[in-house]
Amino acid sequence: MRILRVLRSSVSIGKDIDYYSKFSPSPLSMKQFLDFGSENACERTSFAFLRQELPVRLANIMKEINLLPDNLLRTPSVRLVQSWYVQSLQEILKFKDKNADDEKVTYDFTDAVINIRNRHNDVIPTMAQGVVEYKEAYGTDPIVSQNVQYFLDRFYMSRISIRMLLNQHTLLFGGKVKLNPAHPKQIGSIDPNCRVSEVVRDAYENARSLCDLYYMNSPELVLEEFNVKEEGKPITMVYVPSHLYHMVFELFKNAMRATMELHGDSMEYPAINAQVALGTEDLTVKVSDRGGGVPLRKIDRLFTYTYSTAPRPSMEASRAAPLAGYGYGLPISRLYARYFQGDLKLYSLEGYGTDAVIYIRALSTESIERLPVYNKSAWKHYKTIHEADDWCVPSKEPKDMTTFRSF
Repeated sequence: MRILRVLRSSVSIGKDIDYYSKFSPSPLSMKQFLDFGSENACERTSFAFLRQELPVRLANIMKEINLLPDNLLRTPSVRLVQSWYVQSLQEILKFKDKNADDEKVTYDFTDAVINIRNRHNDVIPTMAQGVVEYKEAYGTDPIVSQNVQYFLDRFYMSRISIRMLLNQHTLLFGGKVKLNPAHPKQIGSIDPNCRVSEVVRDAYENARSLCDLYYMNSPELVLEEFNVKEEGKPITMVYVPSHLYHMVFELFKNAMRATMELHGDSMEYPAINAQVALGTEDLTVKVSDRGGGVPLRKIDRLFTYTYSTAPRPSMEASRAAPLAGYGYGLPISRLYARYFQGDLKLYSLEGYGTDAVIYIRALSTESIERLPVYNKSAWKHYKTIHEADDWCVPSKEPKDMTTFRSF
């Protein structure tokens, strides 16, 4: 009888995934997030939106998970991640036909949203562990690696977007205290007047503490601001401080490590320079180090999941720096930048140092969520057989012209 119930449940959830994946997610702008939280913070409206939108976002990415190689899907870690997504979708769908005017319903929904958010806390390292398990068991080939890279970019972007919705709802409605005592002016996780340089300096200080712990020393910071819009005034913008912090902290960690390892025997270390510039369209943060740079052929590799120069951590190492050694720091940081239509780029001078540049949209109306959609184009990406390169591949050995065929 129990087996029958499980079978019925799995058939039912499969139909739900098929149904909701036919809809495209609805991207929100930073301004929409802000306007809703500050002017019309109505729990019923949020409930009505989320019970429709969360199943769509979950189902779209769940369809893509199923397109991964079978052997990757069979790894314990990926199966665990899938079970979390199935359970979360089932819990949200319980509210599909509930009355939004019933206070008990909205209270239970907020409770469910908090549980879902907590359940998904370890999605990134668990999925990373699944990829490691797959590579250790089956090795890699270029086509699988390319598909996994494509999937992880979309999967983690989806996760960032779902977490943004969950955080906004729980921070606005998930407690008796409506204002966050630590950040009373924030609207959920968004700061309408985010002081960029303060976040940059905070990220530097925390990265510096880690650097001091490991290398017993650290480079200084030289921070400059260029406010083209309001000269002389501190740069502020509408943004999610935790996203900005995540990106800048990662860049400082990398810059410090490169600097300390290149100049390890020196008594003094070249400073890390950070510049914050606000123009009419973009806010730009540049972090420059003199850590020796990276060869051009390795730049793209730095944004590849699982590429890392640090030793890989164990899943039990809860005190270790998050994701250190998985090689996820830069790729995830770039996703945070791209989530609201920005970007993160590296420019390196091998032998000298590296410039890392974060681009963020200056206007909240143009900071719109970038969301993956499951459709025929996405499906084709996983199923297309990759043809031979249409550019000749140079040989490392010089060609023997005496044996060259003539026509």
